[in-house]
This record gives sequence, structure tokens and C-alpha cells, in this order.
Amino acid sequence: MEIGQYQPELDGEGLRVGIVQARFNDAVCTALRDAAVAELDRLGVEGEDVLLVTVPGALEIPLALQKMAESGQFDALIALGAVIRGETYHFELVSNESGAGITRIGLDFGLPIANAVLTTENDEQAEVRAAEKGRDAARVAVEMANLSEALDALRSEDEEDEDEEEEGR
Repeated sequence: MEIGQYQPELDGEGLRVGIVQARFNDAVCTALRDAAVAELDRLGVEGEDVLLVTVPGALEIPLALQKMAESGQFDALIALGAVIRGETYHFELVSNESGAGITRIGLDFGLPIANAVLTTENDEQAEVRAAEKGRDAARVAVEMANLSEALDALRSEDEEDEDEEEEGR
């Protein structure tokens, strides 16, 4: 049996991408941002099609993502931040709540969001992972924006077929 399959598409030409970057743990977040922006450029996303906003910390990321999603101006969003374990329960709270908020915004708006909020045990782990995670977030955003567009096109084709069937009656 032969099945249809969508091939991942990493061409960012014409895509509009919003980035929300936390400022807490600034050095790590800046490394995430620099890597993401460089990868978006490499994938063909034009600089004028990228909007970067910053927020105080990881807990503020979902609200900024929500406002960007509400605008209808973006094909994908990227969340950048770093939550580094400390001595208290705060790490779990911030990690869980920011992650849940990011996921909820993507599902509520049907908009791809690449979650690159690092959750690490220490600063060294965050620093080692930042560049690769930033690049990965850019690739995820572009791939998922293209997939979302392709799947939306399937729905449009189904609606056209239904319209043609109704006209034929």
C-alpha cells in the first residue's frame, strides 16, 4: 500500500515570525536569540519579517505570545527563555506554568510556537545548550509554519469539493 506523506519544508521565504525573549538569565537568552535569528536568516526569512519583543521573564512569555497571535500578523512564533534550577520550588512553578501557557496559546490560535525555554540544572548546562536550542527553534518555527499552511490548504480543497458537489445537485 502506498500512502501520501508530507515532506518537511524548511524554506522560510515569505514567512513572518515573531520572537518573544525573556530578559531573565540575559546572557543565555541573548545566545538563544542570536542563534535563532541567524538560523531564520539562513532559512530565508527576511529581517523585516521578524519581530522581536522582550519580556521580564519566562512567566511573561505566554501573554506576549498571545498578543502577537491575536494580531494575526505571524505564521509562527518562537519563545526564548531560560529557567535554571535554584534552591526552591520556584523552578518547577516557572517551568511548568510557562510551558503550559506557551502550549495553550499555540493550540488556542492554531499557530505554531517553537518553545525554546531552556530548563536546566545550572548555568553551565544552559550556556552549552543555548546556541543549538536557538537554531532548533528557528527550524521548528519554519517547518511548522509550512506544515500548517499545507494542512490548511487541504481543508480549503475539501471545502471546494463540497461546494462543487452542492452546485451539481
